[in-house]
Amino acid sequence: MKRQNKIDNRSRKWTSPAKQKVLAMLSAGIALGLTRSYQKQRWILKQIPKEFKNINRQYLYRILREFYTDRLVDYRENKDGIITLILNEKGKERALQMNFDRLEIKRPKTWDGEWQLVAFDVPEKRRKIRDAFRNKLKELGFYELHHSLFVFPYPCRDEIDFIVEVLDARPYVIYGQINNLSPDAKLRFHFKLY
Repeated sequence: MKRQNKIDNRSRKWTSPAKQKVLAMLSAGIALGLTRSYQKQRWILKQIPKEFKNINRQYLYRILREFYTDRLVDYRENKDGIITLILNEKGKERALQMNFDRLEIKRPKTWDGEWQLVAFDVPEKRRKIRDAFRNKLKELGFYELHHSLFVFPYPCRDEIDFIVEVLDARPYVIYGQINNLSPDAKLRFHFKLY
């Protein structure tokens, strides 16, 4: 039992949305510079996307230290004191597993009988996020029950969390699992679960 828990903990280690975001940004070619100088920090912060600035700085340092310990990144210190982190081959492999454009949901051979529901209510002023989220769900094979309610037969919590984090849609999305959805004949036919 303890061995199984260790395996589960290792596989869930990278499911944190913040860690996924950092990996995604590193894989996109964004080099992170770390320095103690306030002026250099301001310069660095101006160079990175707005979403990245929302990550707590101390938490970011912990994530990066963990990436270095797990040998996902290499670093080099420049003459001006800035430390540049670069995703190495092992890190690139991990980042590709959560690549937004190539994201796929694993489909087990047998269905466990639980439906995954994703509902969202994104305000009109964030229409681009709403449309991107809806399009990504359709691309992944979700069935649209209603304009903002989608269903899928296989577990996909990590993938949904990743999409929500990348699109900055956390306050607008609800995820749930349900084992009794009636009538579900149309859904079973759609997903070829007969």
